[in-house]
Amino acid sequence: MVFLNFFISGISLGSIYAIIALGYTMVYGIAKMLNFAHGDVIMVGAYVCFYAVARYNLNPFLGVLIAMIVCTFLGMIVERLAYKPLRQAPSLAVLITAIGMSYFLQNTALLLWSSNPKVFPSIIGRGAFKLFDGRLSVSHITALTIIACIVIMIILSLFISKTKMGKAMRACSEDKGAAQLMGINVNATISLTFAIGSGLAAIAGALLCSAYPTLMPTTGALPGIKAFTAAVFGGIGSIPGAFLGGLMLGVIEIFAKAYISSQLSDAVVFAVLIIVLLVKPAGLLGKLTQEKV
Repeated sequence: MVFLNFFISGISLGSIYAIIALGYTMVYGIAKMLNFAHGDVIMVGAYVCFYAVARYNLNPFLGVLIAMIVCTFLGMIVERLAYKPLRQAPSLAVLITAIGMSYFLQNTALLLWSSNPKVFPSIIGRGAFKLFDGRLSVSHITALTIIACIVIMIILSLFISKTKMGKAMRACSEDKGAAQLMGINVNATISLTFAIGSGLAAIAGALLCSAYPTLMPTTGALPGIKAFTAAVFGGIGSIPGAFLGGLMLGVIEIFAKAYISSQLSDAVVFAVLIIVLLVKPAGLLGKLTQEKV
């Protein structure tokens, strides 16, 4: 049962990584940009949810909804101000801008909310389900995290494959020029992609801080990097790849902490990533594409 407890904890942590990784992989898949400010959007969503619940005594799920709305608009503003002017710029310029935006959001959070750690209230309580005569314990937040990840994946997959805007996203991912010639508003499609990814980041921030209650302006930085790793692991640009990569990364991290060393768990995670990329450079579900020069 100890093994099963660790496995469920890994799936729960991996579900958070998967939700965050969806934002990275959607933006890269459609805009071919790496939004390294995504981790800080997670932090903003967590703070908005914290103040809505802890200071204004709102229902936790209403707090998450407010955080989603704020982060959705924040994502659109970041895209419009920082990334849209660099649509045709070299990738290095976009990367530097993304890092600058990340530092801007972190330091703005320091000015608004200070660096003092805050204890995040659980959005669903601290109880647990007891199974097999109490030998297996699954916390409510663990169950909620796994269910939320599965529901988000199903809804997002249906949105991408069935809706007109989802088909526009797929068209932009394949060829922006051809998509524009077919009447698709490429700028609006990319803006919507940032909005969806940022809204998902708010959910991930609330779930992350409910499971690990300490909230600081740097809260989203490390999970953001690990979620980016999960997106690369699964095949960046692939939505199923982000889901699979997030789950596998969470399971590997928890088992590394349990059976190897809590200090070396991050090293194990990145070592596995390097091995996978050596064997399959595009990631587990990614596809290698050839570019004409």
